[in-house]
Amino acid sequence: MILASAVFIACTLTSAVCAALLIRGYRKTHQRLLFWSALCFTGLCLNNALLFVDIIALPSVDLSAWRLIPAVLGIGALCYGLTMEVN
Repeated sequence: MILASAVFIACTLTSAVCAALLIRGYRKTHQRLLFWSALCFTGLCLNNALLFVDIIALPSVDLSAWRLIPAVLGIGALCYGLTMEVN
């Protein structure tokens, strides 16, 4: 369980750092793809945090449907940005 906790926390922190760097890049260059990518990684960060809560913190509660919502929204935002945004 300790190794699983470490992996979940590492994934959450990695997604958060990626989102922060993408937001910083977007503020500097105003490239729209950076914005959509930042939204995607924010959703993935929330998904990883909810995964930790679901598996480690509250193993008796099933949060699988709730943790999929930010992941789907994040991937949806990235797909929208990749397909609909034209520079």
